[in-house]
Amino acid sequence: MYIYIALAAYMVVLFLTLRDIRIYKRTGFQSYRKGAMKGIGASFIVLIGAIISLLNPNIGLLLVLIGLFLNKKGVREKVFEDANTLDRFLGKTDYKKENWDKD
Repeated sequence: MYIYIALAAYMVVLFLTLRDIRIYKRTGFQSYRKGAMKGIGASFIVLIGAIISLLNPNIGLLLVLIGLFLNKKGVREKVFEDANTLDRFLGKTDYKKENWDKD
């Protein structure tokens, strides 16, 4: 049962990280880049916690909780003007980069 909780947390962190990457690529805002970088580190910690929860559920879920706390994003720019809920969920932004430069 504990592995399912840990894997659900891993999927959430991974989804939010991929969403931040998508928003960063569309807008170029650095706060979303920082959020994606934090998400990559947090997803690694949550994955390690999920693996350890097979052996010791208490330690594994503690690592999952630490990873979830490290995934805290911070202040962001407003990128959604009149997007509906599904567009916000998927990371479709109303604002796009003006000068598209290949990073």
